[in-house]
Amino acid sequence: MNDEKFVEVKNLKKVYDNGHEAIKDVSFSVKKGDLVCLLGPSGCGKTTILNMLAGLLNPSSGDILFDGKSVVNVAPKDRQIGYVFQNYALYPHMTVLQNVMFPLTVGKQKMPKDEARKIAEKYMATTQITELADQKPGNLSGGQQQRVAIARALVQQPKILLMDEPLSNLDARLRLKIREEIRALVKNVGITTLFVTHDQEEALSIGDKIILFNNGVIQQDDLGQNFYLEPNNYFVANFVGNPVIDNFKVTVKDGKVTGSDFELNVADLDQNRFKRELTDGEYTLSVRPENILPAPEGHVSAKVDDVELIGRERILKFTHDGVQARSLVNLEVPIKAGDNINLKMRLDRVFLFTKEGERVY
Repeated sequence: MNDEKFVEVKNLKKVYDNGHEAIKDVSFSVKKGDLVCLLGPSGCGKTTILNMLAGLLNPSSGDILFDGKSVVNVAPKDRQIGYVFQNYALYPHMTVLQNVMFPLTVGKQKMPKDEARKIAEKYMATTQITELADQKPGNLSGGQQQRVAIARALVQQPKILLMDEPLSNLDARLRLKIREEIRALVKNVGITTLFVTHDQEEALSIGDKIILFNNGVIQQDDLGQNFYLEPNNYFVANFVGNPVIDNFKVTVKDGKVTGSDFELNVADLDQNRFKRELTDGEYTLSVRPENILPAPEGHVSAKVDDVELIGRERILKFTHDGVQARSLVNLEVPIKAGDNINLKMRLDRVFLFTKEGERVY
């Protein structure tokens, strides 16, 4: 078995009865033991993908393979998957121990309670909830409920763990703590995991790789850093990255890239970064705030509208060509609101996109 394709999705489509095409010919693969994040805005299709992997939805066409075998016609209970739902779906009348044991005590494969208890206690220890064994879910914090849901998903020793927005109900500080615990846990157990989220920071922090969706189509399937440094298209560049990317309307003609009040030479751009030939026409020039910095002589002149402190750095907000843009500088840079500044772009870090959103540079 090729570990590059422990989970394989081939030309998957999902069209609902009302004609809505939720998933449009999607293909991707996941290595054994990897934690892969399915990222994208609400309604992009990522949960639909997860539910088809789980067998809760049937694809309209295409195939899903686990460990080299198609599971499209396999019942959910026979797919050897664990599923952690967004709302955790714990039984409120059961104790933590009973919740974790439950999958082992029902169905054709149910086992004696003593045996089920031993397995449950093993995974409760792994998820650090042993001391909560006799508690009911209603008495637990969100983070504790999260661990119970994960332990319950793991007791059947699934080949694949599916997690649907598992941190969305937690506050920001707890999300940070629990996401670190989830990555450590699934890596320790060695289980192949697909993790659905709309939070780019979450995906970048825990994913071995990220698959970014929009409108039922994969926009980029890549390592996290490449979404930031080498986005496939305009959507990717603007979805991944905080603070948001600055976008300037430009025209390319006769070897020049011309904005409302600046001009660049195409010859000054890194020729190795071009994705295809740059022809004359209208484009969007995009640059991340840390790559457009104050300088004695710059490409853009502007008045600072506002300064926002974010930890050890500051965001300089300025208006250019009617659109607010940003520069990210350290605390030592002596600039305040109202100052007139020149800003120079790192030409080896800017992007050029066509009007259709295709990346050219």
